[in-house]
Amino acid sequence: MDQEILALAMVLGNVSESDRQRLEVLCQNARRELEGQLRGDVTAQDCGDTLILAAAWLALADLRTGDAASGVTAFSAGNLSIQTGEGASGDVLRGRARRLMAPYLLDGGFCFRGVRG
Repeated sequence: MDQEILALAMVLGNVSESDRQRLEVLCQNARRELEGQLRGDVTAQDCGDTLILAAAWLALADLRTGDAASGVTAFSAGNLSIQTGEGASGDVLRGRARRLMAPYLLDGGFCFRGVRG
């Protein structure tokens, strides 16, 4: 499954071969993160391709968050040009992954229980 996640993340994120090793670790961690949040009655196999796509998005989110820490993604000197980002941000990808996996994950949200007045 990790290789499927890695292959999909490489394509979706247009990731270069030079970042493959770093992305591979992030894919493994993303899969483990999602599997650790599955409801008790759900297995990774029950999620099918949904888990693969969500893990790829999480890995890309982490990759982009790490890249964004440096601030500038591109710089050129002739006629000065500075680029500070591209594509979906890490937060957007992380949100997509969470929404996609929502039916399979433990509910970590907030809810009200009976309030006495």
